Amino acid sequence: MSGKTKRLTFYALCLFWLLVVVSGCVAKREKGLQFGISFPGSIHADSITGRVYVMISENENVEPRFQIGPNGIPFFGKDVHNLQPDSSVIIDGKDYGYPLESLGEIPPGEYYVQGFVNIYTRFERSDGHVLWLHNDQWEGQRWYRSPGNLYSEVKKIKISPSEPGLVRLCCDRKIPPVEIPPDTDWVKRIRFQSKMLTEFWGQPIYLGATVLLPKGYEEHPDIFYPVNYIQGHFSLGPPNGFQAAEPDSENRWAQWGHDFYKFWISDECPRMLLVTFQHPCPYYDDSYGVNSPNTGPYGDAILEELIPMVEREFRIIQKPYARLLSGGSTGGWISLALQIFHPEFFGGTWSLCPDPVDFRYFQCINIYKDENAYYKKSGWIKVPTSSDRSPDGIVRLTSQQRNHMELAMGTKCRSGEQIDIFQAVFGPLGDDGYVRPLFDKKTGGINKDTAEYWREHYDLRYYLEKNWEHIGHALEGKIHIYVGDMDTYYLNNAVVLLEKFLESTKDPYYNGVVRYGDRMPHCWGPDRIELLTLFKEYIIKNAPGGEDFSWDY
Repeated sequence: MSGKTKRLTFYALCLFWLLVVVSGCVAKREKGLQFGISFPGSIHADSITGRVYVMISENENVEPRFQIGPNGIPFFGKDVHNLQPDSSVIIDGKDYGYPLESLGEIPPGEYYVQGFVNIYTRFERSDGHVLWLHNDQWEGQRWYRSPGNLYSEVKKIKISPSEPGLVRLCCDRKIPPVEIPPDTDWVKRIRFQSKMLTEFWGQPIYLGATVLLPKGYEEHPDIFYPVNYIQGHFSLGPPNGFQAAEPDSENRWAQWGHDFYKFWISDECPRMLLVTFQHPCPYYDDSYGVNSPNTGPYGDAILEELIPMVEREFRIIQKPYARLLSGGSTGGWISLALQIFHPEFFGGTWSLCPDPVDFRYFQCINIYKDENAYYKKSGWIKVPTSSDRSPDGIVRLTSQQRNHMELAMGTKCRSGEQIDIFQAVFGPLGDDGYVRPLFDKKTGGINKDTAEYWREHYDLRYYLEKNWEHIGHALEGKIHIYVGDMDTYYLNNAVVLLEKFLESTKDPYYNGVVRYGDRMPHCWGPDRIELLTLFKEYIIKNAPGGEDFSWDY
């Protein structure tokens, strides 16, 4: 080999190794920041199917897992299947996050980070489908504080483009079981395994109720009382925040509860039982109280298992006129739906700021006409669709932002959040047994076939209009709806459409109440004390002749 040839070979080798080194550096930079999430076999011996997260905060005062939300800190998630103890799964720039879509968008700086493992349960359902979902542990379907889930210590790190690196987070801490509050003289609790729901889900599913007794209940053992079934989100607290003990701090919620206690024991308070339901499902902190192919026969279970058990255990007048419903927001929809779908079982509903009662205004989305859930299109203009607003009309969150948050929390409608439960309750099954969504979570494109399914099964205005001839007589005078005309989630718009139909009814006229609060936000309406006064007047007025009113002492 000539000298010239040797020199060319040498230069070629040098160039080759230079390219190898450079390409390695580029590849290293392209990987960017990475997080390795693991858990030790000593804390959880079995493999895990579920979802892992990393949360990134500038604030060290509160654990990052408690700072996520619609207006919260950045977090990123990734589904895992059969993740083994002491093995790591990598979250990097390719994994979806909120409010930043990618880890690469995190600015340089110092941060506090935390890893988390949300454990899913295998459900072998009676419909033949096998699903992996988070099984509620009586925490109200909040995965970031659900017993058995795993999390890491909070670690302080420095994020720098020049030092991408791999940050390892070992989730070696387990959330302890929920402690159910003990019964008191005033507050009693029921919890039992539902036969219907357990058969459907192939796993033990529980229902519960928390009961507030009226003053004099024990002293009058022969008296039976009316009942207010209060609908709302999962809570183990007493109905209406009842708190007998004098608050020992300036906690406004404790004072709120104690103020109600003082009214409850006063001579002015009507004597009746207040009952809240606990019915979390594998998709949300409550089931919305209806039968659904995705969530199961919760409507039947509540009517045929839960309420009968409550009415056996406590002295309740088991007649429709004495069973009243109330609730706000989620509870507003549930209380209205229970009354509409079971018009002869309940005696009346007081629904405050109900979730969408007409899907032509599913918040700001007309699911039947809009092509996309994330924007309105007019010619060349695309305007983002709003989700949340302030009472002055300022937009706080868009539909896209809310749904992208849920997508980062969980795929296949497994976030445990609001829009995902709407899709689970109102929607049909997909071919894989999971929810067939109304719209694509990433793009917002609406599926019109799914929209029609929603209309035929859960659009309350549509249901009333279609069936008024058959059910109107049983609903006359029973519907009472209250909503602020600047509702935070635009729920007043759907109420307007419902009211338009109700006011058009004849033979019979609905003869109920629809009220709007001027410039009032979400959950405007009569307060706890005013509602109880309305209930007493309503029950006495509408009770059949010859009824015993000895409960009115």
